[in-house]
Amino acid sequence: MSDLSQLLTERSHIITEEWVEAVFQDQQIKSADPLLPTAIRDHIPYILAALATVLADTQESDISTIIQASLKHGALRAEQGFDPTEIAREYHLLRAKILQVLQVPLLERTAEEVLRAVSLINAVVDGAIAQCFKSYVGERLHELEKLRGQLLLTHQELDRLVQSNQENLSVLAHELKTPLTSIIGYSELFLRQQRQPAVRDTLHSLEHIERVVRNSRQLLRLINDTLEMSRYEAGQMTLRLESTDVRGILQTVAEVIQPLATANNLKLVLDDERAPDRVMTDPFRLQQILMNLASNAIRYTEAGSVTIQTRLLSDGWWSIAVSDTGIGIAPNDQPHIFEPFFQVLPSALDRLPNSTGLGLAIVARMVKLLQGEISLTSEVGVGSTFTVVLPLEITIA
Repeated sequence: MSDLSQLLTERSHIITEEWVEAVFQDQQIKSADPLLPTAIRDHIPYILAALATVLADTQESDISTIIQASLKHGALRAEQGFDPTEIAREYHLLRAKILQVLQVPLLERTAEEVLRAVSLINAVVDGAIAQCFKSYVGERLHELEKLRGQLLLTHQELDRLVQSNQENLSVLAHELKTPLTSIIGYSELFLRQQRQPAVRDTLHSLEHIERVVRNSRQLLRLINDTLEMSRYEAGQMTLRLESTDVRGILQTVAEVIQPLATANNLKLVLDDERAPDRVMTDPFRLQQILMNLASNAIRYTEAGSVTIQTRLLSDGWWSIAVSDTGIGIAPNDQPHIFEPFFQVLPSALDRLPNSTGLGLAIVARMVKLLQGEISLTSEVGVGSTFTVVLPLEITIA
Protein backbone atom coordinates (compact mmCIF):
# COMPACT_ATOMS: atom_id res chain seq x y z
CA MET A 1 0.00 0.00 0.00
CA SER A 2 2.91 2.29 -0.69
CA ASP A 3 0.81 4.46 -3.02
CA LEU A 4 -1.65 5.13 -0.18
CA SER A 5 1.26 6.04 2.07
CA GLN A 6 2.68 8.38 -0.56
CA LEU A 7 -0.69 10.03 -1.19
CA LEU A 8 -1.22 10.54 2.53
CA THR A 9 2.22 12.15 2.83
CA GLU A 10 1.59 14.45 -0.14
CA ARG A 11 -1.84 15.53 1.12
CA SER A 12 -0.89 15.76 4.82
CA HIS A 13 -0.89 19.57 4.81
CA ILE A 14 -4.28 19.73 3.07
CA ILE A 15 -5.79 17.17 5.46
CA THR A 16 -4.48 19.12 8.45
CA GLU A 17 -5.85 22.47 7.26
CA GLU A 18 -9.24 21.00 6.32
CA TRP A 19 -9.39 19.22 9.69
CA VAL A 20 -8.62 22.46 11.58
CA GLU A 21 -11.40 24.21 9.67
CA ALA A 22 -13.79 21.34 10.39
CA VAL A 23 -13.01 21.57 14.12
CA PHE A 24 -13.77 25.31 14.13
CA GLN A 25 -17.01 24.75 12.19
CA ASP A 26 -18.22 21.88 14.38
CA GLN A 27 -20.87 23.14 16.79
CA GLN A 28 -20.08 20.30 19.21
CA ILE A 29 -16.52 21.58 19.86
CA LYS A 30 -17.17 24.90 21.62
CA SER A 31 -13.79 25.00 23.38
CA ALA A 32 -12.04 25.60 20.04
CA ASP A 33 -13.84 28.91 19.40
CA PRO A 34 -11.39 31.25 21.22
CA LEU A 35 -8.23 29.42 20.06
CA LEU A 36 -5.86 30.16 17.18
CA PRO A 37 -5.47 27.63 14.32
CA THR A 38 -1.94 26.75 15.52
CA ALA A 39 -3.33 25.78 18.92
CA ILE A 40 -5.85 23.46 17.26
CA ARG A 41 -3.41 21.96 14.72
CA ASP A 42 -1.03 20.82 17.46
CA HIS A 43 0.19 17.24 16.83
CA ILE A 44 -1.93 16.23 13.82
CA PRO A 45 0.88 16.48 11.19
CA TYR A 46 2.95 14.05 13.28
CA ILE A 47 0.02 11.60 13.49
CA LEU A 48 -0.42 11.72 9.70
CA ALA A 49 3.30 11.24 9.07
CA ALA A 50 3.37 8.25 11.41
CA LEU A 51 0.22 6.82 9.80
CA ALA A 52 1.97 7.02 6.42
CA THR A 53 4.73 4.73 7.74
CA VAL A 54 2.09 2.26 8.94
CA LEU A 55 0.50 2.17 5.46
CA ALA A 56 3.87 1.87 3.67
CA ASP A 57 5.01 -1.53 2.52
CA THR A 58 8.72 -0.89 3.04
CA GLN A 59 9.05 1.49 5.99
CA GLU A 60 9.11 0.49 9.62
CA SER A 61 5.98 1.68 11.41
CA ASP A 62 6.58 4.78 13.53
CA ILE A 63 4.23 3.96 16.41
CA SER A 64 6.32 5.81 19.03
CA THR A 65 5.64 9.16 17.31
CA ILE A 66 1.90 8.54 17.50
CA ILE A 67 2.15 7.73 21.20
CA GLN A 68 4.26 10.76 22.10
CA ALA A 69 2.25 13.18 19.95
CA SER A 70 -1.07 11.96 21.35
CA LEU A 71 0.17 12.16 24.93
CA LYS A 72 1.15 15.77 24.32
CA HIS A 73 -2.19 16.47 22.64
CA GLY A 74 -4.20 15.16 25.60
CA ALA A 75 -2.29 17.27 28.11
CA LEU A 76 -2.68 20.34 25.91
CA ARG A 77 -6.41 19.84 25.47
CA ALA A 78 -6.79 19.54 29.24
CA GLU A 79 -5.01 22.90 29.67
CA GLN A 80 -7.22 24.44 26.98
CA GLY A 81 -10.39 23.38 28.80
CA PHE A 82 -11.71 20.80 26.30
CA ASP A 83 -14.07 18.17 27.63
CA PRO A 84 -13.74 14.47 26.67
CA THR A 85 -16.59 14.48 24.15
CA GLU A 86 -14.94 17.35 22.26
CA ILE A 87 -11.65 15.44 22.01
CA ALA A 88 -13.47 12.32 20.77
CA ARG A 89 -15.20 14.51 18.20
CA GLU A 90 -11.82 15.86 17.02
CA TYR A 91 -10.57 12.37 16.26
CA HIS A 92 -13.84 11.45 14.56
CA LEU A 93 -13.34 14.38 12.18
CA LEU A 94 -9.70 13.40 11.60
CA ARG A 95 -10.68 9.84 10.69
CA ALA A 96 -13.31 11.17 8.25
CA LYS A 97 -10.80 13.53 6.56
CA ILE A 98 -8.21 10.74 6.12
CA LEU A 99 -10.75 8.37 4.55
CA GLN A 100 -12.06 11.16 2.34
CA VAL A 101 -8.59 11.78 0.89
CA LEU A 102 -7.92 8.07 0.35
CA GLN A 103 -11.39 7.29 -0.99
CA VAL A 104 -10.53 7.23 -4.74
CA PRO A 105 -7.42 4.98 -4.54
CA LEU A 106 -9.21 2.70 -2.08
CA LEU A 107 -12.01 2.14 -4.58
CA GLU A 108 -9.42 0.74 -6.98
CA ARG A 109 -8.29 -1.90 -4.46
CA THR A 110 -9.64 -5.35 -3.74
CA ALA A 111 -12.06 -5.81 -0.86
CA GLU A 112 -9.33 -7.49 1.19
CA GLU A 113 -6.91 -4.58 0.63
CA VAL A 114 -9.58 -2.03 1.48
CA LEU A 115 -10.43 -3.81 4.73
CA ARG A 116 -6.76 -4.00 5.67
CA ALA A 117 -6.15 -0.30 4.93
CA VAL A 118 -9.27 0.82 6.83
CA SER A 119 -8.36 -1.46 9.75
CA LEU A 120 -4.87 0.07 9.93
CA ILE A 121 -6.26 3.60 9.82
CA ASN A 122 -8.81 2.80 12.53
CA ALA A 123 -6.14 1.15 14.69
CA VAL A 124 -3.85 4.17 14.44
CA VAL A 125 -6.62 6.69 15.18
CA ASP A 126 -8.01 4.56 18.03
CA GLY A 127 -4.51 4.21 19.46
CA ALA A 128 -4.03 7.96 19.27
CA ILE A 129 -7.34 8.49 21.09
CA ALA A 130 -6.33 6.08 23.85
CA GLN A 131 -2.98 7.81 24.41
CA CYS A 132 -4.60 11.23 24.25
CA PHE A 133 -7.19 10.31 26.89
CA LYS A 134 -4.46 8.79 29.06
CA SER A 135 -2.53 12.07 29.29
CA TYR A 136 -5.81 14.04 29.49
CA VAL A 137 -6.86 12.07 32.57
CA GLY A 138 -3.40 12.51 34.08
CA GLU A 139 -3.51 16.28 33.58
CA ARG A 140 -7.02 16.51 35.01
CA LEU A 141 -6.05 14.43 38.06
CA HIS A 142 -2.98 16.64 38.53
CA GLU A 143 -5.18 19.73 38.43
CA LEU A 144 -7.58 18.11 40.88
CA GLU A 145 -4.70 17.38 43.25
CA LYS A 146 -3.56 21.01 43.05
CA LEU A 147 -7.10 22.21 43.76
CA ARG A 148 -7.28 19.83 46.70
CA GLY A 149 -4.04 21.27 48.05
CA GLN A 150 -5.34 24.81 47.73
CA LEU A 151 -8.58 23.86 49.47
CA LEU A 152 -6.62 22.35 52.35
CA LEU A 153 -4.46 25.48 52.65
CA THR A 154 -7.54 27.70 52.92
CA HIS A 155 -9.36 25.42 55.35
CA GLN A 156 -7.88 26.97 58.49
CA GLU A 157 -8.60 30.49 57.33
CA LEU A 158 -12.27 29.61 56.88
CA ASP A 159 -12.56 29.36 60.67
CA ARG A 160 -12.01 33.10 60.86
CA LEU A 161 -15.23 33.71 58.95
CA VAL A 162 -17.15 33.46 62.23
CA GLN A 163 -16.55 37.21 62.52
CA SER A 164 -19.14 37.66 59.75
CA ASN A 165 -22.80 38.05 60.67
CA GLN A 166 -25.03 34.98 60.91
CA GLU A 167 -26.99 35.76 57.74
CA ASN A 168 -23.91 35.79 55.54
CA LEU A 169 -22.63 32.58 57.13
CA SER A 170 -25.97 30.90 56.39
CA VAL A 171 -25.82 31.96 52.75
CA LEU A 172 -22.18 30.86 52.51
CA ALA A 173 -23.00 27.44 53.98
CA HIS A 174 -25.76 27.01 51.39
CA GLU A 175 -23.45 28.01 48.52
CA LEU A 176 -20.71 25.66 49.71
CA LYS A 177 -23.05 22.71 50.11
CA THR A 178 -23.93 22.22 46.42
CA PRO A 179 -20.42 22.03 44.89
CA LEU A 180 -19.05 20.16 47.91
CA THR A 181 -21.78 17.51 47.67
CA SER A 182 -21.06 17.12 43.96
CA ILE A 183 -17.30 16.83 44.53
CA ILE A 184 -17.75 14.12 47.16
CA GLY A 185 -20.33 12.18 45.13
CA TYR A 186 -18.46 12.15 41.85
CA SER A 187 -15.13 11.46 43.57
CA GLU A 188 -16.59 8.39 45.24
CA LEU A 189 -18.14 7.24 41.96
CA PHE A 190 -14.87 7.71 40.08
CA LEU A 191 -12.89 5.83 42.73
CA ARG A 192 -15.34 2.91 42.62
CA GLN A 193 -14.99 2.74 38.85
CA GLN A 194 -11.20 2.84 39.06
CA ARG A 195 -11.30 -0.37 41.10
CA GLN A 196 -12.84 -2.07 38.06
CA PRO A 197 -10.07 -2.43 35.41
CA ALA A 198 -12.54 -3.10 32.62
CA VAL A 199 -14.03 0.37 32.81
CA ARG A 200 -10.93 2.47 33.46
CA ASP A 201 -10.27 5.48 31.24
CA THR A 202 -13.75 5.34 29.70
CA LEU A 203 -15.57 8.44 28.51
CA HIS A 204 -17.87 8.28 31.55
CA SER A 205 -14.89 8.29 33.90
CA LEU A 206 -13.52 11.36 32.15
CA GLU A 207 -16.87 13.12 32.50
CA HIS A 208 -16.89 12.37 36.24
CA ILE A 209 -13.40 13.90 36.57
CA GLU A 210 -14.59 16.95 34.63
CA ARG A 211 -17.49 17.44 37.04
CA VAL A 212 -15.20 17.10 40.07
CA VAL A 213 -12.70 19.60 38.67
CA ARG A 214 -15.43 22.05 37.65
CA ASN A 215 -17.11 21.97 41.06
CA SER A 216 -13.73 22.18 42.82
CA ARG A 217 -12.91 25.32 40.88
CA GLN A 218 -16.27 26.84 41.81
CA LEU A 219 -15.81 25.94 45.46
CA LEU A 220 -12.28 27.38 45.53
CA ARG A 221 -13.50 30.57 43.83
CA LEU A 222 -16.23 30.97 46.44
CA ILE A 223 -13.80 30.38 49.29
CA ASN A 224 -11.23 32.84 47.91
CA ASP A 225 -13.87 35.52 47.33
CA THR A 226 -15.20 35.06 50.84
CA LEU A 227 -11.69 35.31 52.28
CA GLU A 228 -11.14 38.56 50.38
CA MET A 229 -14.26 39.95 52.04
CA SER A 230 -13.14 38.65 55.43
CA ARG A 231 -9.69 40.25 55.09
CA TYR A 232 -11.20 43.60 54.18
CA GLU A 233 -13.72 43.57 57.03
CA ALA A 234 -10.94 42.63 59.46
CA GLY A 235 -8.76 45.51 58.20
CA GLN A 236 -6.03 43.09 57.08
CA MET A 237 -5.94 44.21 53.45
CA THR A 238 -3.02 46.52 52.70
CA LEU A 239 -2.00 48.49 49.62
CA ARG A 240 1.27 48.25 47.69
CA LEU A 241 1.51 51.60 45.95
CA GLU A 242 3.63 52.13 42.86
CA SER A 243 3.65 54.19 39.68
CA THR A 244 1.28 52.24 37.43
CA ASP A 245 0.92 52.14 33.63
CA VAL A 246 -2.86 52.47 33.21
CA ARG A 247 -2.95 51.41 29.56
CA GLY A 248 -0.81 48.38 30.35
CA ILE A 249 -3.30 47.26 33.02
CA LEU A 250 -6.20 47.82 30.63
CA GLN A 251 -4.52 45.83 27.86
CA THR A 252 -3.79 42.94 30.23
CA VAL A 253 -7.41 42.80 31.37
CA ALA A 254 -8.66 42.96 27.77
CA GLU A 255 -6.38 40.09 26.72
CA VAL A 256 -7.57 37.91 29.61
CA ILE A 257 -11.31 38.45 29.11
CA GLN A 258 -11.32 38.52 25.28
CA PRO A 259 -11.72 34.71 25.00
CA LEU A 260 -14.68 34.87 27.41
CA ALA A 261 -16.29 37.64 25.31
CA THR A 262 -15.63 35.71 22.10
CA ALA A 263 -17.13 32.54 23.54
CA ASN A 264 -20.31 34.51 24.30
CA ASN A 265 -20.34 36.20 20.85
CA LEU A 266 -19.83 39.64 22.40
CA LYS A 267 -17.78 42.54 21.09
CA LEU A 268 -15.19 43.82 23.55
CA VAL A 269 -14.39 47.54 23.13
CA LEU A 270 -11.44 49.21 24.86
CA ASP A 271 -11.40 53.04 24.81
CA ASP A 272 -8.20 54.24 26.52
CA GLU A 273 -7.32 57.27 24.38
CA ARG A 274 -8.07 59.72 27.21
CA ALA A 275 -6.62 57.59 29.99
CA PRO A 276 -3.89 59.02 32.22
CA ASP A 277 -0.43 57.69 31.37
CA ARG A 278 0.50 56.72 34.92
CA VAL A 279 -1.15 56.83 38.34
CA MET A 280 0.09 56.14 41.86
CA THR A 281 -2.00 53.17 43.01
CA ASP A 282 -1.94 49.46 43.79
CA PRO A 283 -1.81 47.79 40.32
CA PHE A 284 -3.00 44.41 41.60
CA ARG A 285 -6.11 45.85 43.23
CA LEU A 286 -6.79 48.03 40.17
CA GLN A 287 -6.59 45.00 37.90
CA GLN A 288 -8.80 43.05 40.30
CA ILE A 289 -11.49 45.76 40.06
CA LEU A 290 -11.39 45.81 36.26
CA MET A 291 -11.42 42.02 35.94
CA ASN A 292 -14.44 41.65 38.22
CA LEU A 293 -16.43 44.42 36.53
CA ALA A 294 -15.64 43.25 32.98
CA SER A 295 -16.27 39.54 33.61
CA ASN A 296 -19.48 40.43 35.45
CA ALA A 297 -20.62 42.50 32.47
CA ILE A 298 -19.98 39.58 30.10
CA ARG A 299 -21.80 37.17 32.40
CA TYR A 300 -24.99 39.27 32.34
CA THR A 301 -24.90 40.13 28.61
CA GLU A 302 -26.41 37.76 26.06
CA ALA A 303 -25.80 39.88 22.93
CA GLY A 304 -24.10 43.11 21.93
CA SER A 305 -20.96 44.49 23.51
CA VAL A 306 -18.98 45.25 26.64
CA THR A 307 -17.05 48.55 26.70
CA ILE A 308 -14.22 49.64 29.02
CA GLN A 309 -13.72 53.40 28.85
CA THR A 310 -11.23 55.55 30.77
CA ARG A 311 -11.11 59.32 31.18
CA LEU A 312 -8.74 61.83 32.79
CA LEU A 313 -10.82 64.14 34.95
CA SER A 314 -9.98 67.46 36.55
CA ASP A 315 -8.63 68.16 40.04
CA GLY A 316 -6.45 65.04 40.26
CA TRP A 317 -9.02 62.36 39.47
CA TRP A 318 -9.63 59.83 36.69
CA SER A 319 -12.43 57.40 35.87
CA ILE A 320 -13.09 53.91 34.53
CA ALA A 321 -16.52 53.02 33.11
CA VAL A 322 -17.51 49.45 32.25
CA SER A 323 -20.70 49.35 30.16
CA ASP A 324 -22.70 46.45 28.75
CA THR A 325 -25.81 45.83 26.67
CA GLY A 326 -27.07 43.20 29.07
CA ILE A 327 -30.19 42.51 31.10
CA GLY A 328 -29.94 45.67 33.20
CA ILE A 329 -30.80 46.11 36.86
CA ALA A 330 -34.22 47.10 38.19
CA PRO A 331 -34.38 50.32 40.27
CA ASN A 332 -35.43 48.46 43.43
CA ASP A 333 -32.39 46.12 43.10
CA GLN A 334 -29.81 48.84 42.50
CA PRO A 335 -29.39 49.88 46.18
CA HIS A 336 -28.44 46.28 47.06
CA ILE A 337 -26.10 45.53 44.17
CA PHE A 338 -22.90 45.90 46.24
CA GLU A 339 -24.15 43.74 49.12
CA PRO A 340 -22.47 40.32 49.62
CA PHE A 341 -24.26 37.37 47.97
CA PHE A 342 -26.81 39.61 46.23
CA GLN A 343 -27.43 38.60 42.60
CA VAL A 344 -29.59 40.00 39.82
CA LEU A 345 -30.84 36.89 38.07
CA PRO A 346 -32.58 36.25 34.76
CA SER A 347 -36.15 35.20 35.53
CA ALA A 348 -35.56 31.60 34.39
CA LEU A 349 -32.69 30.95 36.84
CA ASP A 350 -32.58 30.30 40.58
CA ARG A 351 -28.88 31.23 40.66
CA LEU A 352 -26.31 32.26 38.08
CA PRO A 353 -23.77 29.56 37.13
CA ASN A 354 -20.11 30.31 37.96
CA SER A 355 -21.07 33.25 40.17
CA THR A 356 -20.46 33.57 43.90
CA GLY A 357 -22.52 36.71 44.41
CA LEU A 358 -19.45 38.40 45.93
CA GLY A 359 -17.82 40.00 42.87
CA LEU A 360 -19.42 43.44 43.10
CA ALA A 361 -19.19 43.48 46.90
CA ILE A 362 -15.43 42.91 46.57
CA VAL A 363 -15.19 45.59 43.87
CA ALA A 364 -16.92 48.17 46.09
CA ARG A 365 -14.50 47.46 48.92
CA MET A 366 -11.47 47.54 46.61
CA VAL A 367 -12.58 50.91 45.26
CA LYS A 368 -12.96 52.27 48.79
CA LEU A 369 -9.51 50.90 49.65
CA LEU A 370 -8.10 52.83 46.66
CA GLN A 371 -9.80 55.98 48.02
CA GLY A 372 -12.30 56.12 45.16
CA GLU A 373 -16.03 55.91 44.56
CA ILE A 374 -18.19 53.61 42.43
CA SER A 375 -21.61 54.38 40.94
CA LEU A 376 -24.17 52.58 38.80
CA THR A 377 -26.56 53.64 36.05
CA SER A 378 -28.77 50.94 34.59
CA GLU A 379 -31.98 50.28 32.68
CA VAL A 380 -33.70 46.91 32.47
CA GLY A 381 -33.33 45.41 29.00
CA VAL A 382 -30.87 48.11 27.90
CA GLY A 383 -27.73 47.53 29.98
CA SER A 384 -25.64 48.81 32.85
CA THR A 385 -22.66 51.08 33.39
CA PHE A 386 -20.43 50.88 36.47
CA THR A 387 -18.26 53.99 36.86
CA VAL A 388 -15.26 54.06 39.18
CA VAL A 389 -13.65 57.42 40.03
CA LEU A 390 -10.12 57.19 41.50
CA PRO A 391 -7.41 59.66 42.55
CA LEU A 392 -4.37 60.06 40.32
CA GLU A 393 -2.26 59.62 43.44
CA ILE A 394 -3.30 57.76 46.58
CA THR A 395 -2.14 59.38 49.79
CA ILE A 396 -1.65 57.37 52.96
CA ALA A 397 -1.70 59.31 56.21
